[in-house]
This record gives sequence, C-alpha cells and structure tokens, in this order.
Amino acid sequence: MTIENPWTDGSAPDMSLLGAVTIGNVQEAAKRIAGVAHRTPVVTSRTINDLTKANVVFKCENLQRVGAFKFRGAYNALSKLPTDTNGVIAFSSGNHAQGVALAAALLQIPAVIVMPTNAPKNKRSATEAYLARAPEGSRIVAYDSNEEQREEVGMRIARDENLTLIPPYDHPDIIAGQGTAALELIDQAIEAGITPLDRLYVCTGGGGLLSGCATVFKAIAPGCVITGVEPAKGDDVTRSFADGVLRHVTDPAQTATTIADGARTHFPGHYTLPIILDRVDRMETVTDASLARAMFLCLERMRLVVEPTGALALAGLLQDAQREPDQIKGKNIAVLITGGNLDLDAIPELRKIASGA
Repeated sequence: MTIENPWTDGSAPDMSLLGAVTIGNVQEAAKRIAGVAHRTPVVTSRTINDLTKANVVFKCENLQRVGAFKFRGAYNALSKLPTDTNGVIAFSSGNHAQGVALAAALLQIPAVIVMPTNAPKNKRSATEAYLARAPEGSRIVAYDSNEEQREEVGMRIARDENLTLIPPYDHPDIIAGQGTAALELIDQAIEAGITPLDRLYVCTGGGGLLSGCATVFKAIAPGCVITGVEPAKGDDVTRSFADGVLRHVTDPAQTATTIADGARTHFPGHYTLPIILDRVDRMETVTDASLARAMFLCLERMRLVVEPTGALALAGLLQDAQREPDQIKGKNIAVLITGGNLDLDAIPELRKIASGA
C-alpha cells in the first residue's frame, strides 16, 4: 500500500480504480464490523423541517464509537490484516487517529499514530487512552506541521519499523467500511417512513465517507441526488469535481485555519476521486460562519453534540434551502452527522465565528 501523496495538479484520475470499491465490498465490511461498531441512530427535527420545508433524517455518527464514523473504516481495514502483522501506522489530526487506536486495542495490534502538535487536545487525549490498551510499542508521534509533512513522517516510521499504513481515506477497505453507514441509513429511513430518499448530504474531507456512501446509494437508491459538502477554505474535492481532474486547495495556508479540522485535506485520493466523479451528483462549499451556525443549531435545537466538521452536511442543506428552495421543499432528505468530538474550550471562539464577528 502506497502512502497518499500530492500527485500533480491537473492529473487525470485513474478510472480503472472504480472497481476497487463495490457494493459487495461494503456489504462484506458490514458483516465484519457487526457487533463491534454501533448501529447509530437516526433522528428527525421539526425545527430543521420547518427551516427547509423538507422531511429530513439525520444519521448520527457523532454517537459512533470514538465519536465519529472513522471507527467503521479503521476496524474494517485492521480486521483484514494478516495475523502476523508487525503493526500499523496512521496519520491524523484526530478522528481517524482515534478510530485506528481503538481498533488496534480491540484487535491487539501495535499501532503508531502520527499527530500534529496542534491537534485538538480532546482528540489527542482520547487517542492516548485507546493506545494504552493496545500492545506494547503503541504510541503517538507528534510532528510540527509547519516543519514536516505527515506523509514523510509516516513513511519514515513505516519503513523503519515495518508497519502497515492505514491512511485516513484513500484505501479501499477504509472506503468500504465508511460506506456501511449508508447501508444502515437506507434501512433506517425506510423504518422511519422517510422514503424514497431524494437527496443525501455528506460531509467531505478527503472523500472516503462520500465515496463509500455514493457507492451504496448508486447501487441501492440510484434516484437519490448525492451532495458532498466541503469547507470553503478546503475546496480541493469541489474544484476537482468541477474540472474532472485533480485540483489542490486554492490556498493551503487558509485551509489550516478552517474550523473544520477534520476536512483540512489538500487533495482528494487516487481511489476517492474516480469514485466521486462517477457516483456523486453535486459538490458545494460552505463558509466557516455558516458551518458554526449549523453546529450550534444541532446543539441548541436537536441536543446533539457535533464538532464543526460533523455539521458540514447540515450547513450544505441549509444553504441549498435558502438558495434553491424549490429543489428542497417537500423532499425526503438524509444528512450524515459525522463527528461529535467538539472541543468545549473552542465554543466562545466558535460563537464569534457564527455571528460573523
């Protein structure tokens, strides 16, 4: 498995990689994680329905183990490793780190997690707690993102210690694992009487969750319009989708400042981009201010603790309801809430951002 790398801007995606992730792969992943990952609930909100004039159902992956959907892909990928593996390595600012750390503890596989020194404190402390239950040698390796690239740090350690890389999104087993959320969502929407689903909104960083969900929906509910939502300061997938080729973020320095710390990717993956181009219908971006407002709406009206990245999809829906109300009114819409690891110390600053101050 090669490590993610900043392939050249303008590169054409390898569409032959589409076959690497199928609905069958996702269904097998669902069997693999059954009884280990939570079957997270779906909820509805009269407030959101009134705001959008639609019937909206939320898939609450903020209530997944480690507080994010990332556990699904991490456990699926680690559970497929040979029993004699020497260990794994992952790089992440938080949720993927926690997912790999917990999966490693459950499967008793040594794990090294490469995290930036400015990673959210709550995510680092949780990762440390999971690694304490993993085999000897498991640890966090911190690096300065202003001085080093996480890919270079991870590659060096993987080579020196003969570890298997578990990337955050650009891996077929990761993508298939994330897609299990969509399998559950379709069944739960039917149970809730919100069917057929007309639109699906998915938070997007590197595109692993979006790719997995699109694979499921295009196979089972092909009439549903799939929309990926990115922060405006991290628009790599949106720009790549528009051009049909790889595009890096417009301003990498600006990307580091978005409150959506889980979506600070600079480019989509070799696997995720072809899938997104083939199976996703729309991409859009939202400002940090609208993202913060969506997060507080979840907290104050739905009583759901959601981190900024986890509210991207809702922010996209609210934006569309305002800009193109006729496309939203009366529709059955699903929204994926992806993470609940909110840094409580950041709330005052997030309040300022939400108000536009």
